[in-house]
Amino acid sequence: MAEVIRMPRMSDTMEEGNIVSWLVEEGETVEPGQTLAEVETDKATMELDSFFEGTLLHIAVKEGAVPIDGVIAVIGEEGEDWQAAIDGASGGGSSAEPVAESPAAKSDAANESGTSEENNTSESSEGDRLKVSPLARAMAKDAGLDLATIIGSGEGGRIVKRDIEEAQSAAPAGQKAAPQQPQPATAQPVPAKQPSPNVDVEKPETKVPAFSFGGGGEANYEDVPVSQMRKVIARRLGESKFSAPHFYVTVEVDMSKVWEMRKRLNEVAPVKISFNDLVVKACAVNLRKHPAINSSWLGDKIRVNRDVNIGVAVAIPDGLLVPVVRYADMKSLSQINGEVKELAGRAKNKKLSQDEMTGNTFTISNLGMFGIEDFTAIINPPDASILAVGGINDKPVVRDGAVVPGKVMRLTLSSDHRVVDGASAAQFLNDVKATLEEPIRLMV
Repeated sequence: MAEVIRMPRMSDTMEEGNIVSWLVEEGETVEPGQTLAEVETDKATMELDSFFEGTLLHIAVKEGAVPIDGVIAVIGEEGEDWQAAIDGASGGGSSAEPVAESPAAKSDAANESGTSEENNTSESSEGDRLKVSPLARAMAKDAGLDLATIIGSGEGGRIVKRDIEEAQSAAPAGQKAAPQQPQPATAQPVPAKQPSPNVDVEKPETKVPAFSFGGGGEANYEDVPVSQMRKVIARRLGESKFSAPHFYVTVEVDMSKVWEMRKRLNEVAPVKISFNDLVVKACAVNLRKHPAINSSWLGDKIRVNRDVNIGVAVAIPDGLLVPVVRYADMKSLSQINGEVKELAGRAKNKKLSQDEMTGNTFTISNLGMFGIEDFTAIINPPDASILAVGGINDKPVVRDGAVVPGKVMRLTLSSDHRVVDGASAAQFLNDVKATLEEPIRLMV
């Protein structure tokens, strides 16, 4: 019996996976452990491996979103009836389990609804690799448009109806955009009549083209499809912000001693220690002293975590990932630096494993490198707190009763009031401040 391949749950928060590409084509043989496709989850692009041996009989979804347990392929013996396998997996009979439809196909069909031709789903052209809906292809042919010169605005760059309409409107009014026909071989160019040298010739009036705001009455905007990652970010942070009662405490830290210590450390350290590494370490050693901050809200109970696992927020082009530095309080600054760099690099390439993105007990979000002085961050569930780190700025500070130049950094702690009280948050943040202002504490 052929095996029906379904979309697996690849992360704890995953509700659907987005098929990016297939690495095996229909009709090819596969082995257990062989990668079938690349799937984008809410957190990373991951490889989907086969558990079966046989022939890839059918790919149900070429690309696009598929819900958890949705049918994506069938593997079996060559020539086997893959449709019967899908029917059997869904309980038999003619009511086979519906195959998930690509969001690109849904979007294209929605944009082009109105006729039976417009309701066809989008397909990719195998010859030129252009993604063109059937309706758009027919319209381009009627209008004499070269599809290779048109940029698609649909999912994945697919050319859809509105792209053809815009290309047509760009052609001169009343003129069909068709390739010019070659002139007959007998046609001879007619020489222009030359004016008499004694006659003044009036130059044609130069007309300045009128500028139109709003593109001729059409709305000037672009609709960008929401990625799987952005959907989950929106859902989880929305739940956090509106369900967890946030409160905030802020301190200013004189980073002058840390500034000097970092210079000396980098003279002997095997790697270049960053200020963020020092903040991670300062938080880690103090989380051990303040277990309430290192806790998680689980609805019917509060979990006080004994391990200190710090999530470090990393910005990527289409969202935010939070790789986790485990046992951060027990690691050296060089170890923290190397681990953060490695995890951040894999995060930007969406190659983090599930284990590397889970288990955080506290989170740090640093926008100092972007010139931000201070901000408030939304708690990263299930953590009870998150620290927002601003940039280091030259400011006057009072030291030993005298106003002297200083290097000041602002820290803001967001906490869940269901777990953390105001006094607990203040004590923790003041201890982090004290550690950074006397960084020798990091060495003991």
